[in-house]
Amino acid sequence: MVCFFFVSGCATIINGSKNPIAINSNPDGAEISIINKKGEVIHKGTTPATVTLKSGAGYFKGEDYKVIFKKEGYAPKEAQIQRKISGWYIGGNFLFGGLIGWLIVDPITGAMWTLSDLNMDLEPQSSHMIKEGVHIIKLDDVPEALRSNLVKLN
Repeated sequence: MVCFFFVSGCATIINGSKNPIAINSNPDGAEISIINKKGEVIHKGTTPATVTLKSGAGYFKGEDYKVIFKKEGYAPKEAQIQRKISGWYIGGNFLFGGLIGWLIVDPITGAMWTLSDLNMDLEPQSSHMIKEGVHIIKLDDVPEALRSNLVKLN
């Protein structure tokens, strides 16, 4: 058993290469799409949700995820699932795994990374937000800073 610790990575033993991530929104019931760094939609669901995601994307590369939140009556929002170096990768390999854990096992498995839970506060959609189509608004409703961009049509 002791030999097992010396030929493996601590983060791989403790964390594994996949992490359960809690994704919440306020209010609940938002549709979510999770997109990996290749641009592939890997999960669709509704909040609250717990999704198991791979933390690694190759040797010494962590995976990045973008989450898109949509809910009727609320402005769509986008957020990143943040990855960070696992404490077990740093401390555990210092104590037990050594160079094999630091340079081979944990970087290959992706266990050197952990992913953080995600909580998103959704904002009610303003009545002045444009969904689609053409909208006519008064010049007084256009912010002063944007008025120089207007073009007069005859």
